[in-house]
Amino acid sequence: MAEWTLKTNPDDSSTLPPEPPPPGHEKAPTAKRHVLVWLIIAVLIAGAVFFLYHQYQAAQEEKAKSKAKENEHGVPVTVAKATKGDIGVYLEALGTVTPVYTVTVTSRVQGQIMNVFYREGQMVHKGDPLLEIDPRPYEAALTQTEGQLAHDEAVLSEARIDLDRYQAAFSQNAIAQQQVYDQQQAVKQDEGTVKNDQGLVDTAKVNLVYCHITSPIDGRVGLRLVDPGNIVQANSTTSLVVITQLQPITVIFSVAEDYLSEIEQQLRHGQKLKVEALDRAQVKTLATGSLLTLDNQVDTTTGTVKLKAIFDNKDSALFPNEFVNAKLLVETQHGVILVPTPSIQRNSQQAFVYVIKSGDTATVQNVTTGTSDGNFTAVQGLQAGDVVALNGFDKLQDGINVEVRKGSKNSTGTNTATGDQAP
Repeated sequence: MAEWTLKTNPDDSSTLPPEPPPPGHEKAPTAKRHVLVWLIIAVLIAGAVFFLYHQYQAAQEEKAKSKAKENEHGVPVTVAKATKGDIGVYLEALGTVTPVYTVTVTSRVQGQIMNVFYREGQMVHKGDPLLEIDPRPYEAALTQTEGQLAHDEAVLSEARIDLDRYQAAFSQNAIAQQQVYDQQQAVKQDEGTVKNDQGLVDTAKVNLVYCHITSPIDGRVGLRLVDPGNIVQANSTTSLVVITQLQPITVIFSVAEDYLSEIEQQLRHGQKLKVEALDRAQVKTLATGSLLTLDNQVDTTTGTVKLKAIFDNKDSALFPNEFVNAKLLVETQHGVILVPTPSIQRNSQQAFVYVIKSGDTATVQNVTTGTSDGNFTAVQGLQAGDVVALNGFDKLQDGINVEVRKGSKNSTGTNTATGDQAP
């Protein structure tokens, strides 16, 4: 077998394997790409920062122009004058409207209801008919008792005639004295029978009256609880109708025992303490009355004492069991400086107001607040006639120019605490 031998030329490079690349030769393009990406990101960030800075500078310039314009023309505000007047010190509490009288009408006789005369929610007066129970059985009972009374009265009359006759015969010694005594006792027995019959007649008359149920008080009837045709029982606990008195009406509320001595002292001297009843939002005054009395003990669980106020309630604004906000006037402060409550501002240290000086310049004036009734507040640190700002506080600063709007209040007007006109 022939053998073939492959001979290669050592100088022939075409048959040699390729030489490996130098270190780092493949990583160089990748590093360049990374640098390029970070460079683009940095340019974008710089552009965004420049854009935001430019917008901020434009906003600051616009704000400065607006502020300069406001300083030039003045911040528009509404003003009012501080006045010298009276204001009341009130105690506020949650109260419940309570009728002076509440009557639950029941039947005192048994029978069938024939008629219902009232309308639901009707205002009735004392003596007005409400219901009628079938009176016929009681009319018959009255007739029966009257007949028995007439019979026993005739027996009594006959016994008295016999007594007169026995006394005349005894005076002539015609009969024994014992017979006269017996007849006298018979007359007394008949008198007792007649008296008993008279009581039965009166009872029958009363039962007949009970068949016609009338209103015992002036007030308002509630919803109808029974219809004609039903049988009612005598002295039953089932209500036929409920009547509540609305005029006058009372409100019961509680105050802290700390004010007990002050209230008692004024009541002891005959002073009438004013009480206002307001709605839930404490915006609308429903009625105005006076303190009637206070409870005889303090509730130890709450440290409060119950008070009762009375109201005429002519317009029926107060309704039984309604919840109201009661305000008790315990003191009236006279000759204090009053400003509208919205004019008072507060910071972390003190209350202050913006006083509008001559030249329409706002000046910060620190004040000490006192009693407030919601609309007006008593302050110290101002004089009567000082003009204070009522709005525009988000733009007002010390020394800034203002423009007083037309139609601004020149005074605090009527003092709602006392109802007097402020000077």
